[in-house]
Amino acid sequence: MPNIVRLVITFLCFFFNAICSKVLDLLNLDELENEAAIILCQLEMYFPPAFFDIMVPLIVHLVRETKCRGPIYLLWMYPVERYMKILKGCTKNLHHLEASIIERYIT
Repeated sequence: MPNIVRLVITFLCFFFNAICSKVLDLLNLDELENEAAIILCQLEMYFPPAFFDIMVPLIVHLVRETKCRGPIYLLWMYPVERYMKILKGCTKNLHHLEASIIERYIT
């Protein structure tokens, strides 16, 4: 991989690392929003248009959502989905999953 592409992907990783931190500086968020736009422009230079589906441009809106809602780690669904996998493993009746999950959870 060329060094320029590696550098852009590294900046994208730094962006996500800054957004996902537990402590956010509100003054730094404006700079992050500008950096997100620059990173996307650089990605457009090195990757084909097929790379950019509907989810990639949404990176620009993450900073605005962080300003409105607070830190992103509080909004993640990963722990909930992981716990649902554990609960689905406890089911005995595959035809009535919800009832079986509730019954096993209560017991």
